[in-house]
Amino acid sequence: MRLRRRQFLQGAAAFPVVSRRCWAQTYPARPVRILVGYSPGGVSDVLSRLIAQRLSEGLGQRFVIENRPGAAGNVATALAVKAPPDGYTLLTVGSNNAINASLYGNLAFEITRDIAPVAGLGRNPLVMEVNPSVPAKTVAEFIAYAKANPGKINMGSGGNGSTPHIAGELFKMMTGINMVHVPYRGTGAMFADFLGGQVQVAFDNIPSSIGYIRAGNLRALAVTGASHLEVLPDVPTVGEFVTGYEAIGWTGIGAPKNTPIEITDKLNSEINTGLADPKLSAQIADLGGIPMPMTRGEFRHFIATETDKWTKVVKFAGIKPD
Repeated sequence: MRLRRRQFLQGAAAFPVVSRRCWAQTYPARPVRILVGYSPGGVSDVLSRLIAQRLSEGLGQRFVIENRPGAAGNVATALAVKAPPDGYTLLTVGSNNAINASLYGNLAFEITRDIAPVAGLGRNPLVMEVNPSVPAKTVAEFIAYAKANPGKINMGSGGNGSTPHIAGELFKMMTGINMVHVPYRGTGAMFADFLGGQVQVAFDNIPSSIGYIRAGNLRALAVTGASHLEVLPDVPTVGEFVTGYEAIGWTGIGAPKNTPIEITDKLNSEINTGLADPKLSAQIADLGGIPMPMTRGEFRHFIATETDKWTKVVKFAGIKPD
């Protein structure tokens, strides 16, 4: 009798594991939604749609983008945190989440605690660009010009606490220069003043800037990633002038915590396979980006590192949300 009881308990303990494996084998059995915290058309939204199409083709179910803009992505994140951890609600995570962790002091969630990392998608370096009226042709010349004109250079961005804003603050922190941040409600309004000369410098997303750069309306001084980019092959990196500088936008996929590992592993494998496809890599490159394949563990470490990095910058600059 005692042996039978022990065998029963061992079988009962193994049942949840077997059940989860069977669940993962049949996943997804119905459409999956991916929450995106911004309006359609931005880099994160476009990249999410590209990977959703790839997942739909590879896993045989629809992966549907659901845009839930608001509070710099916090609205979508809060919805994902409260969703059932069954793999049928995913979240597009990104550099905004790493920034928001210290920018907002009253969040009801922690990105590193409440969202399970699934996979990285892409890194999107920014471009440091100036109005042609600025005499500097290189980053070194710009630093010298800024130090000779403290507080007289306006640095524009499409929003307070945005990745472009924080990238500029990191540059200020690492070079010791004094520039005035001028936040706008979106890049459209910022570019109107930038082209008119009221703004002298910006660290902006490449897709929204590339046309102005190619037309000669703005001058690209450097890209903010660790390497040169295909879309701006002759433009150096900021790090070539400011040792250790790197500031990128990035995008990935997360899920509510406690989502079964078997499901997140399955998604990670499918996404990484997609990122290795030359067609998808080319589409990411067209967005000024670089594919970011990672294991779940690597992505977890990356998010934690980015969160710590931007916490220091937010505190240095004393940035508060609007």
